[in-house]
Amino acid sequence: VVGAVRRGSQSLDPPYKSTCYAGVIPPPREIPIAIIDEYPHAEDQVVALPAVEVSQSPEEKFREYLTSRPELKRFSQPQRELVEHIFARHKHFDAGELIEDLKATERRVSRATVYRTLKLLVDAGLLRRIEVGSRTLFDHDYGYPAHDHLVCTECGTMIEFQHPNLDAVLQEVASDQQFQTVGRSLVIRGVCGDCNTARAARRRLVM
Repeated sequence: VVGAVRRGSQSLDPPYKSTCYAGVIPPPREIPIAIIDEYPHAEDQVVALPAVEVSQSPEEKFREYLTSRPELKRFSQPQRELVEHIFARHKHFDAGELIEDLKATERRVSRATVYRTLKLLVDAGLLRRIEVGSRTLFDHDYGYPAHDHLVCTECGTMIEFQHPNLDAVLQEVASDQQFQTVGRSLVIRGVCGDCNTARAARRRLVM
């Protein structure tokens, strides 16, 4: 797949220095992400695209959004901790996992603040929602190229990918319908290459 990046999700350490990259990609290593309910035996991991250079850090972008709202919103310390935590590494997560992660790192952010801030981060264009089965995951939208997802139903791996032909087809469909797009979330379910290889190996053993 054009633009797909193979195994390993990225831990960004530390992000948003003077270059204002959405993340500094170190040598890839696998880290767990939220397990998909439909796939109880999943050992979830993300195959991520590299970050792109941006003019502002996520905190600066979020501050700008808050000050642009008709009702001025204060940027609180709990929100600062949330933004720092969310953009410290690139992963897909749900609200429940985020709350547990915050507890594990002893960050004092209330459940209400988490849900409220996630909505604001989506509205601000920093995060986007991805519906996977019955769960709502959040993905970095700011500082990363537009992309879609392949989800393995065997192991839970999420593969981020890009393809210019897909973009062109979707733009053509929208144009034909005189439809003005504001975004998209495409999730394709199937079985990844590693799981297909494992299947084939098991079949050979049975024969």
